[in-house]
This record gives sequence, structure tokens and C-alpha cells, in this order.
Amino acid sequence: MRKLKVAFSTLGCRMNQFETSAIEEKFEREGYTLTDFRDKADIYVINTCTVTNDADRTSRKTIRQAKRRNPDAVVVVTGCYAQVSPDKLAQMEEIDLVIGNSHKDAVFEIVETFINERRQDKVFIDNIFRQNEFKSFQISTFYEGSRPILKVQEGCNSFCSFCIIPFARGKVRSAKTEEVVKQISILVERGFKEIVLTGTQLSQFGYDNGEDLYSLLKEIVKIKDLYRVRLSSMGINELDDKLIDLITSEEKIAPHFHLSIQSADDKVLKDMKRDYTVKEYIEKVESIIKRRPETAIGTDIITGFPTEDEKSFENSLKNIESIPFAYIHVFTYSERKGTTASKIGDLVPPQEKKRRTAILREISEKKNLEFRKRFLNKDLEVLIISEKDGKKVGITGNYIHIKFDSEKDINQITSVRLTEVGREREDNTGVELKKEALV
Repeated sequence: MRKLKVAFSTLGCRMNQFETSAIEEKFEREGYTLTDFRDKADIYVINTCTVTNDADRTSRKTIRQAKRRNPDAVVVVTGCYAQVSPDKLAQMEEIDLVIGNSHKDAVFEIVETFINERRQDKVFIDNIFRQNEFKSFQISTFYEGSRPILKVQEGCNSFCSFCIIPFARGKVRSAKTEEVVKQISILVERGFKEIVLTGTQLSQFGYDNGEDLYSLLKEIVKIKDLYRVRLSSMGINELDDKLIDLITSEEKIAPHFHLSIQSADDKVLKDMKRDYTVKEYIEKVESIIKRRPETAIGTDIITGFPTEDEKSFENSLKNIESIPFAYIHVFTYSERKGTTASKIGDLVPPQEKKRRTAILREISEKKNLEFRKRFLNKDLEVLIISEKDGKKVGITGNYIHIKFDSEKDINQITSVRLTEVGREREDNTGVELKKEALV
């Protein structure tokens, strides 16, 4: 029998990347040939995102591209868009199978059955809120350069008024601490220096099984020869004093924390159902920075939320300027059917949303430059994670990505000095402080 070619396309977050990697491994183990999504394949698997309307459009565009490349191919759509809008996707003639997150661990088996039996079932989905167990992919990981990404938690219990993700991912399900430690230990034994922990809402780890992120991290940092563990996005509400003490005192935990604020105006935060005030957010950020000054704080901000009037936006801007962010991910509000915010209506005109988004992205660039300037003429310890354009790419603990010349190999640690533009040291370890030198 001819070996069938299968191609994958992943949209959205690291969790999707992680899960695609696991599905790829299953197909490859069973004798399928992995090929580039841009090539002609027998099967196309699109792992979708639905966080915004733009994400939905990109998913549909990718689906159509696959069918154009090979009209006879089996086109499989999975992920968050498939979970939230299965009926809409099922109406697309380009799609053969719609597999929700509820069945994502069975993608291979469903595709095999479809190919061998040509059964008529098209949609495979269940109520995501009925899922109570974390489905581990064992050691399967997605790699960013030489950094393994390990999914340890899925789902979110917050139900912010604008967010569709709980409906796509369900309630919190967590891996067991013992299993996480075991998998990280295996990765470290294989020579990996930095492990990235990811989840839908990492700080809600253990909400379902009586464990918590603090206890998990206490066990992880005991792992011999682990150089660094990096944490993905966390919620400010879950950062208690005990957890803050740990992440600011333990050297193995990267001094880089992504803490979504979404708005810096109290009225909008209340309407978003974020359950904290700007003052509370700032106090926790300042506590982290005071204890570990080199820390990079990243955040997410949504512009154009329905109740964000001009006064709220200006107040948010003023507060954002005062917070020492290292970077800001700016998102334009997108109405998501089924969320409580969608009942308010999409009240901010598109052009005004666009204007606010542009302002905040400019502020983000300014803050990122200010953050990097703090480390001018200092020797920074970096982990080499990849190679690009003939130069090594390294990442510091506080998330500064640097391209530089080095004889050292990927996955090794070295020292680099960040210098002014046009002033490189004679030993060529300096890196210019400009966008072209950072990735």
C-alpha cells in the first residue's frame, strides 16, 4: 500500500502547536509520510483558532488553500474553531471531517476509519464541559528552537465576558505533578536546558485535582541539571504572596511573566469580568519587579471593548504608560457569539478601534526599547536556541532574543553584551540594540 502523505497547518497558541506535534507523531509512527502544508498531500489537518473573527477567517482561508492544492485530499479540521462552530464548518464543501477539541486525541483513529471505510459521519464533537480528565500526550512536545514546550493544563474557569476560549477548551483539567516532573526529567536527561510550561490558564493548574502551580514548581526546580523553566501566561488573580515569593526567588524560574491585564481602566475591567482592579494589578507587578528587578513583564490588552468609551481609553492609556511592561500584545476587540459581551453589541466603530490599536502598539514598541536599554553594556547570559541568517539566536532569562556571532552550538549557554548601535566589541560578542538584531 502506498504511504499516504499528510500535511499539517496550525493556527493560534502554543497549546495548538503542542497538540499538532503530538498528532503528527501518531501519524508518523503509523507509517504516514509528513510533508509540508504547501505541498500536495493526501490528507490535510488544520488545527484552528477562534479567539477572534480574524482567526476564523484565517482558518477558512487555510482550509480552502488545502483543497485547491489537492481536490482529492481528505481535509480535516480540528481545534477551537471546530469545537465552537462545528455546524458552520460542516457546511463548507472543502471539509471532509470536523473534529472538535473534545475528540482531538482521536484525530488519527477518526481519519483512519474515514479513509478505510469512507463512512458518512462528518462531525465529531462532544460537550467540552463534560471532560473531566487531562489527556496527556506523554513526552510529545512542540519545540521553539531547542526549547521544548510542555502542556500541563487545559481549560479555564474564569469566563471573562469577551472570551470564547472556555467554550472551546472547557473547564480546568490538569496533569499530575508526578507526571510533569517525570516528563521534564526525561527532557533534561536528553540534554534540553530550558522547558516552557504552557496551558490555557497556567496559573489555574491543579484547580481540578487539589494540586497547585506553587507545589508543581517546587518539585520542578529540584530536578538535577535543569537550567531554566519558563512559565506561559498567568492570571493576576491566582498570583498569591506564596507564589510570588517563589517565582521571584528561585533562579531556575525565568524572570519573565506574561500577566494579561486586558484593560487598565477599572470600569472596563469590571465589564470584562476580570475580577481585579488596576491598583491590584499594579501592586502585584511592582512587588515582582521590586524583588527581581530584571524581570520582564508582558501583557495582553484589548482595544475597542464595547464599553470602552474615549474617557475609559484615555484612562487606560495613562495607567499603561505607568506600568513597567517589557512588551504588550495588542488585540482589537472581536465580538464572539455566545459570550456575555456579545449581548452588549459591538459599539466602538472599526476605525476608532484601529486608531486605538495603533496607539497601543506604538507604546509597546517604546516600552520594549526602554526595557532593552536597561541592559546596555551588560553581559547577559543567553541560551542558544537556534541559528538564523548565519548567526546564533539566543534568549535571556528575561526574554530578550538576540542574534549574534558565536562558535558555540545550539542548546549551549554563553555570555553576550548588548551594545549601542554601531559599537560592537572587538571580540564580536556585542549585539546592536536595534530591531534587526533581535527576533
